[in-house]
Amino acid sequence: MTVKKETYEQAMKRLEEIVTKIESGELDIDSLGEQLKEAQKLIKLCRDKLYKADSEIKKMLEEGE
Repeated sequence: MTVKKETYEQAMKRLEEIVTKIESGELDIDSLGEQLKEAQKLIKLCRDKLYKADSEIKKMLEEGE
């Protein structure tokens, strides 16, 4: 899966799908491991995008003062 090209919204949607599968118990142990690895990558992607957006907003606010 190419995580880096996904938008924040796409990554969050995929995370929600993974959580739903985990909560419903529809994953076997092999699939569970793979899904958890994918979820970790998606969480990192989302976190990085949020930090970047926060940084850009702070910079714009400081320039506006």
